[in-house]
Amino acid sequence: MSVIYKVSRFLLRNQSQNKNVHYKMYVTRLFQTATHQAKPPSVVKMSLIGASVGVVLGAGYSFNKINKDRKNIANEGTQTEIETLKSIPDIKPSRKVIYPGDNSGLKLTLFQYQTCPFCCKVRVFLDYHGISYDVVEVDPVLRNEIKWSTYRKVPIVLAKVDGGYQPLIDSTMIISVLGTILEDKYKKIEDIVKYYPKMFCRDAKGTFKEEIVNKYFLMYQNNLPKEKSMNYIVEERKWRKWADDVLVHVLSPNVYRTTTEARQAFNWFSDVGRWEEYFPMWERLLMINVGAYAMWLISKRLKKRHSLKDDVRQSLYDEVNHWLNGISVKGTQFMGGSDPDFSDLAVYGILKSIEGCEAFRDLLDHTKVGVWFNAMREKIDSNHGRQYVKY
Repeated sequence: MSVIYKVSRFLLRNQSQNKNVHYKMYVTRLFQTATHQAKPPSVVKMSLIGASVGVVLGAGYSFNKINKDRKNIANEGTQTEIETLKSIPDIKPSRKVIYPGDNSGLKLTLFQYQTCPFCCKVRVFLDYHGISYDVVEVDPVLRNEIKWSTYRKVPIVLAKVDGGYQPLIDSTMIISVLGTILEDKYKKIEDIVKYYPKMFCRDAKGTFKEEIVNKYFLMYQNNLPKEKSMNYIVEERKWRKWADDVLVHVLSPNVYRTTTEARQAFNWFSDVGRWEEYFPMWERLLMINVGAYAMWLISKRLKKRHSLKDDVRQSLYDEVNHWLNGISVKGTQFMGGSDPDFSDLAVYGILKSIEGCEAFRDLLDHTKVGVWFNAMREKIDSNHGRQYVKY
């Protein structure tokens, strides 16, 4: 969705610039006389001007890059806490999800794109545990709904706390924080968040990025649940990380494999995300047409980046079968045993984000994931995880 935002902003800026150019040409014609025409500049003069501009721009780019690199190096390893906000803009929820039996005491607002796999992960977690929440559907083009936040991605969860609002960012961190809270009613979100600071670091390719420390960990604080062994927790953590690092990256090249599939996917995104209700028609059409074409192009680059097979469907089948084999080895219905664990919820949320796409229909036809997926749906729809909320 960030790609749609960048493309649309470029188109709007270009349109504005064209209007300015036309206006200037019109004014120039008004003040010119038929007997006086400007003398065309010489080729040498234009070449010198062009060279000078090139040198200035190049120097400016180099200066900015050097300063940015210096700042990145200086900040590397620095940890910062996610601060509580005293107030936020008055943003009307797009809709409310209310579970009558919810006694968690949590007051949450989810800022999301309906079909974002990471947003789906968070919704699945909340629905499974029967936790009520407000939904704010974010405009993927303008993103006005999250202008209050320095973090410009979704999902974002705002939790009402004493003295303000606690932002939670990154789907995995959100789930770990809320999972920690559900284990102990006496813990406060604003205190637990301190265990998940942001840290400036390099990824495997040497690129600087902000990461959330400890995001795959629940903070049991030496009070390990009796029903969970350390081996169980480590295994759950491993599969949660696999879902984020591997499974999610085979989705886009499959969903946007062809221009036809890309357009079909965006039409489904529009339907399930209720874009017609939330966004102007011109913006919805822009997201569908420009977004589908842009993601089709980008999917080719993602295929190469993540070393997928020439037939990207095979990569999708392979990863899902890897997941199913992991469950089969345990001899249980879910990775968590007789009931889903956090890795089940993560994988289900990621796959649910493409449920209406051609890629998902092919996945059902060529793997046995449907049995597990439908069993998960029943657990989610019945709020089966509510029994594990310790309140």
